[in-house]
Amino acid sequence: MEFSRIFMISCSVLLLCSSLAYGQAVSPPAPAAMSPSPTPAPAPAPAYVNLTYLLSVAGPFHTFLDYLESTKVLETFQNQANNTEQGITIFVPKDSAFKALKKPSLSNLSDDQLKSLILFHAMPKFYSLADFNELSSKGPISTLAGGGYTLNFIDNSGTVHLNSGWSRTKVSSAVHSTEPVAIYQVDKVLLPEAIFGTDIPPMPAPAPAPIISPTADAPSADSKGTASSSKSSPSTSSSHRIMNSGTWSQLVLALVGAWLLFL
Repeated sequence: MEFSRIFMISCSVLLLCSSLAYGQAVSPPAPAAMSPSPTPAPAPAPAYVNLTYLLSVAGPFHTFLDYLESTKVLETFQNQANNTEQGITIFVPKDSAFKALKKPSLSNLSDDQLKSLILFHAMPKFYSLADFNELSSKGPISTLAGGGYTLNFIDNSGTVHLNSGWSRTKVSSAVHSTEPVAIYQVDKVLLPEAIFGTDIPPMPAPAPAPIISPTADAPSADSKGTASSSKSSPSTSSSHRIMNSGTWSQLVLALVGAWLLFL
């Protein structure tokens, strides 16, 4: 009897332990810890473009750079280049273009007019050389100088020309053309009608074509005349000889007739 009780208790304990072990075996696993999503890296800041450096190493553009600094337009250009999405396009005359400028003169301009003239050399957007072909069909294009200060573009078989009214020049070369800054060299200072008026002097007439002298082998007009006269001279001399012979014949016949009458 005692053995049966111990046996039953043992079985009950084994059954209970088996149930607990099975419950632990089939229990769902604990959820895995969620790893945090990676934070995207910030976009790199655009490189700073130093216009003073670009104009100093190219050119020479010292006169234009001096005007940029004295009028404080350089700060406006730098801000447009580095702090806007549109960028900037600048047309820079060489030092020789300023030296060649005699009339009108920049020395008589006020500070505000001189500042507007320098601003007139830039557009508030980056334009590549390929974009100028499209601009030529759009008419006047605004500049950083504001309303009334516009440029006309002319694409002549791939060569870009600018017309400001007082100035007609071509884009000689690209000094720098990487977004957001484009710098192009021009042959003349851009003079706007908004400052110098609309009484624009006529453009000088083109130089006449050089006179090509005839080559040594080509006969000239005088030589042709001489040749023709020389050709006609034999016939003239022949006629003179015929006339002279006829006169002598008549004289001889007259003498013979007189002699016969005398006899």
